[in-house]
Amino acid sequence: MTAIRSSRTRLLTAAATGVLAALSLTACGDGSGVEDDGSAHVSSSSSASESDGSGFWAEEGDESAPGGTEPGEGKDSAASGKDGEEGKDGKGGNGTSTATNGSGAVTCHGSGTKTVATPVRRPLNHVLLTVTNTGSKTCHLYGYPAVRFGEAQSVPPVIESSKPQAVVTLSPGESGYASITTSAADGTGTHGRTEKSLAVHFQDRSGSWDGLAPAHPALPAKGVHVDDTLRVSYWQQSRDDALTW
Repeated sequence: MTAIRSSRTRLLTAAATGVLAALSLTACGDGSGVEDDGSAHVSSSSSASESDGSGFWAEEGDESAPGGTEPGEGKDSAASGKDGEEGKDGKGGNGTSTATNGSGAVTCHGSGTKTVATPVRRPLNHVLLTVTNTGSKTCHLYGYPAVRFGEAQSVPPVIESSKPQAVVTLSPGESGYASITTSAADGTGTHGRTEKSLAVHFQDRSGSWDGLAPAHPALPAKGVHVDDTLRVSYWQQSRDDALTW
């Protein structure tokens, strides 16, 4: 029995010695024991968080961080782009306004305009007609004025060489012009007379004077001398062009 107990004691002692040796070797290998083990574990967890977790948070940040793209923001931008295209096509905004102004232009006539007849010194025996658009829409002065002095039954002929290259267009507030040669400068005209009233008739796009209100500009109190050389120019965009003829 004594031999058996001694044997058991030696075995236990040897086992205990082996365990202590193993612990000693572990401690010596890490340099700071259990505290280092814990520190190493924490460091490993932190690295894993930076490797896996940082990727996750970056992805979340793209979707919800301030300054990022909010849900539905892309759709709103697309809608804005569509609105802009509609504006360019004239379906809204400035496009609509421009289309309305263009299609809303009318023929200039006695209503919505102011007509003034002014005798001028140069050229001799000329009256300048000035038509100003007093309306709210752009208007066109087509062709030339049909003028009637007093009770005349016919209108004077137009000076064909005065025809402009384009129709005279008047925006609100703008003026157009035409000249009237009332009599021959050298006195060779016949059937001379003095007239104290004037009616100015306007043409439409087709060249007709029917259905448009005439203007009745005042003449000087002493009247205007006219003869059978009476003639008119086409409507002009400028005063100087009108007085060329």
